[in-house]
Amino acid sequence: MIRVLKKDWFYSCCLFLLSVLLTVGCTGVNFGSREVTSNRPTASSSEITTATTERTNALRDRIGQISQAAQGRVGMTATVLESGESVSLNGNQHFPMQSVYKLPISMAVLNQVDRGNLKLDQKIRIEASDIVQGSQVLDENSQGKEFSLSELLQYMVSKSDNTACDVLLRLIGEPQRVTEYLSSLGINDIVVANTEKELAQDSTVQYRNSATPDAAVVLLRTLYEGRGLSKTSQALLLQWMTEAQTGLKRIKGLLPEGTVVAHKTGTSSTVNGVTAATNHVGLVTLPSGQHLAIAVFVSNSQATDVIREEVIAKVARAAWDEWSR
Repeated sequence: MIRVLKKDWFYSCCLFLLSVLLTVGCTGVNFGSREVTSNRPTASSSEITTATTERTNALRDRIGQISQAAQGRVGMTATVLESGESVSLNGNQHFPMQSVYKLPISMAVLNQVDRGNLKLDQKIRIEASDIVQGSQVLDENSQGKEFSLSELLQYMVSKSDNTACDVLLRLIGEPQRVTEYLSSLGINDIVVANTEKELAQDSTVQYRNSATPDAAVVLLRTLYEGRGLSKTSQALLLQWMTEAQTGLKRIKGLLPEGTVVAHKTGTSSTVNGVTAATNHVGLVTLPSGQHLAIAVFVSNSQATDVIREEVIAKVARAAWDEWSR
């Protein structure tokens, strides 16, 4: 009797094990089917890179075609800060900045505020020697009056006021201090060498105050990431740049209404039909919430004001269209 029970128990165990093995086998087939499904042909990393390169080259070609209307030398760099996608045309060449250089100047001044060497609410007296002809806010009627450091910064950034710029340069010592500040941040292709008054007195001086489009975009990234500035100073500067009313037909010209752009322009006078500098740099908020840092420099152009600004607007729109898909 006991032997019969043992024998029955043995057969039961064998049947159980056989059932388990069959189940596992079936399950293995199902996983295999899933693997076949999941292993449908996909693009390799090299194919993705090739596709991205082709798109970038197509965008660069488009920008090159747009730039021909400027009848001069055009340099531009645009980078989506969050993804690193980028396009550049003559991005490593130097261009005269004109008032674009007020952006790094403002950062250098705010850095001194962060260090405690200057205060936003301190009062600065405008002397007759500070007045620069053609200033948008601080003209001859401003001499002898006092303004806060914060007001001067806002006038310089939002309204591109030349007198405010020279007063701020005087406060931090000399223009070269700005270049030294930029070097401390690892930005080596932007040179600030002269005051606005010196630029007004000799048109050839503007070529000494130069930047590459690549370096300008690095500067914009530095500002966006808050390197070299406190959060308070960064927020103030971005606010003033967003409120700026200069160059509204340039980067913002063809972008959808309501697009947020923190920007700074630079423009020279036209001599004998040639305009040395028509520039614009800015941080553009894309529909995805990502940010496009873009710098466009138009140098030694024989085109009209309207066409030069239109070239910048079309370049910005081409970059917008590429990264707003």
